[in-house]
Amino acid sequence: MDGSRIRTLGRRPAIDVLSREDLERVHSATLDVLETTGLEVGSARVLGLLAEAGAKIDPAARRVRFPGHMVEAAVEAAPRDFLLAARDPAADVIVDGSRGYLSLDGCAAEVVDLDTGARRPPTRDDLRKATILADATPEVAYLWPCVAVTDVPPEAQASYQTLIQLVHSSKHVSAMATYSERDARIAVEMATVVAGSAEALRARPIVSTFQCSLSPLMYDEGPIEAALAFAEAGLPCGFVAMAIGTAGAPTTLAGHLVSLNAELLGGITILETLVPGAPTYYGPYEAFMDLMSGGIGLAWGPEDVLFKLAAAQLARRYDLPMNIIAFGTGAKTQDWQAGAQHALSLMGVLASGDVDLVSATGTIYGSRVFAFENVLLDAELWDIAARILEGFPVSEDLLAVDVIEAVGPAGHFLDQDHTLAHMRERWRARFFGSESWEAWEAAGRPEPKDRARDRAREIVATHEPLPLPEDVERELHAIAARTTGG
Repeated sequence: MDGSRIRTLGRRPAIDVLSREDLERVHSATLDVLETTGLEVGSARVLGLLAEAGAKIDPAARRVRFPGHMVEAAVEAAPRDFLLAARDPAADVIVDGSRGYLSLDGCAAEVVDLDTGARRPPTRDDLRKATILADATPEVAYLWPCVAVTDVPPEAQASYQTLIQLVHSSKHVSAMATYSERDARIAVEMATVVAGSAEALRARPIVSTFQCSLSPLMYDEGPIEAALAFAEAGLPCGFVAMAIGTAGAPTTLAGHLVSLNAELLGGITILETLVPGAPTYYGPYEAFMDLMSGGIGLAWGPEDVLFKLAAAQLARRYDLPMNIIAFGTGAKTQDWQAGAQHALSLMGVLASGDVDLVSATGTIYGSRVFAFENVLLDAELWDIAARILEGFPVSEDLLAVDVIEAVGPAGHFLDQDHTLAHMRERWRARFFGSESWEAWEAAGRPEPKDRARDRAREIVATHEPLPLPEDVERELHAIAARTTGG
């Protein structure tokens, strides 16, 4: 904690799993893929602009091939530091390699009802509640739309999700569900209204986005056009690849890494070639096909940790800000499996070094279901990690030699001024049980998820985010209504 509203991860040493030679082999293989195989890009306009910039274009196949020097120049053009501003400056996210920040997860297709526990399609009210919960949770630094709301027409989904998060939190909003140029321009318009002007928004970008590749080796028209619209407005736009090993990427870890790296560097090359200096980041979201069910595995086992470590080495080699995935589980509730997988995944993040952006909290069942209590349980894990990274302080006072002498053998430290002065520095659990067995029995044998669910209900009912001016909120609603024809 640095005096702000945000609980961040401090600097941390990295574990390298690739030798220097192997790291360069992965990079060289990636350049080969981009120059020989290339990417399919669905936008004719973007293909034309890239042709003018020196890329090799096959219009019939919508294929772009990048010379190695073009990729290297684009990576060099990307800034290392940038700001993800918040309406409340105390919640600013400063991307500079010194801190790690946690987000909500994104666009879950279902939600566990906060009151009934039933799994169902999410609504705008679910996103409102989740946004309020995240606004009140210091460990959550910035917001993704954690559910894909279903009570508006599909063409209005992105605008209403952006509206809800701008209204119900003063933290930074990542409008990640803007999958078209139209959606991007609506998000930019909303952010401009809140910021006050295009110039003010460019100076303090309160909204950002990221765009995803379609694996293997594709960018559809809408997402790449949306990326350019954000960048032209001065708003950060990262790139994320979620190639599924064995399906959308080779089944070997090395081949998986090369394919995913090519998608990320390809997206960054497009952005930095057409909007040089645009703030961006490198988002390797590894996923693996479950060989028993054919489902998707996110952050489930040893391959997840190894992939994180290798991808982080690449990000450091390119000196690119990095967004890394954590807190994935195949569990259907917040049980031992979920806790173990979330903790192991977070340890992989810690071992990856100075990762800037960490996504994401709130989901279970392979990121398909959002559960409110999961935000708070993950926040507990994040707080433990942050406390570990604060280190083991030693000073004359903390060594307590005089106090030990004063108490002597067979005494106790309960009545010492030194104890009273420092006891509140001790980490305390919020949801992990530490009460006596008898007290636990008397309370009905609550589990951590029960405590977290109760606390989530309390926060949603009582927390009041920093409000927008009434005229600004009205204008946002009017913009969103246009997308439904209202």
